[in-house]
Amino acid sequence: MRAGKRMSFSQQGCPTMLSIFSYLSAEVDWCEGNFERSTIIAEYYNTISNVSFFVLSPALLYLNRQYRQQRALPLYFVSALLLCVGVFSMYFHMTLSYVGQLLDELSILWTLAVAYSFWYPKVYFPRCIKNRKHFLWLSGVITVVSTLMSFIKPAFNAYVLNCIAFHLLYLTWRELKKCKDKRVHRMAAVMVMWWGLAITSWIADKWLCSLWQTINFPYFHSFWHVLIAISLLYCCPLVIYFNITYEMPSFKPKLEYWPSNSWPVVVPYVALEQPHKQC
Repeated sequence: MRAGKRMSFSQQGCPTMLSIFSYLSAEVDWCEGNFERSTIIAEYYNTISNVSFFVLSPALLYLNRQYRQQRALPLYFVSALLLCVGVFSMYFHMTLSYVGQLLDELSILWTLAVAYSFWYPKVYFPRCIKNRKHFLWLSGVITVVSTLMSFIKPAFNAYVLNCIAFHLLYLTWRELKKCKDKRVHRMAAVMVMWWGLAITSWIADKWLCSLWQTINFPYFHSFWHVLIAISLLYCCPLVIYFNITYEMPSFKPKLEYWPSNSWPVVVPYVALEQPHKQC
């Protein structure tokens, strides 16, 4: 059942508390056919592909444990919210409900807000912001306003959230201009590659659905879930690396790979060298 073949939620009249939780009440419907492989899961592969977030969150906590020992709050917060992204995205694709859609999109918004609040470099603060505490308040106000605006047109939220990635790419470019570590540049390039594949999958599913249905392969949104999780496996250590450089100058961050630097498939993390002794 496709979005164009059923009455959208916005066309069904005034919503009730019960209707917003009902199956197929969301404003969006992805390319994968509904209830083709299960009677209770609307989009089967789009649902189970969110397992990638259940791997991402503990991996970040475990591999970056040295950073976690120094700054536990940011990593715990972001990892917990990434887990929420996986849970709510799974719920949304399982039910295609209006509430599921909002939870899916708002969990991404709040994850980005928390990451910005903790990790946004002070050198890029607006001139009116003097310290991290003031920036936290600014981020909180913007996030609350954005959350309220999300209820006006939920289907538009996904485009706005994807546009934030371009700002992250711009910040990465600014930081790479200052960094001479070739390993950092290489990891940033790999991150961009995975993100490029992820956003291509998202766009392909959204705008070329009829083509994929013709060849009976409407699964690109499930690829998006896996690819964006892989991209975040590279993005988060990169952000942590720059955060240590700015906020923890007594430590020297070093990018490492698990299980070994020599393996063909690896997961990056940040190791901390011992603090420099102060005279």
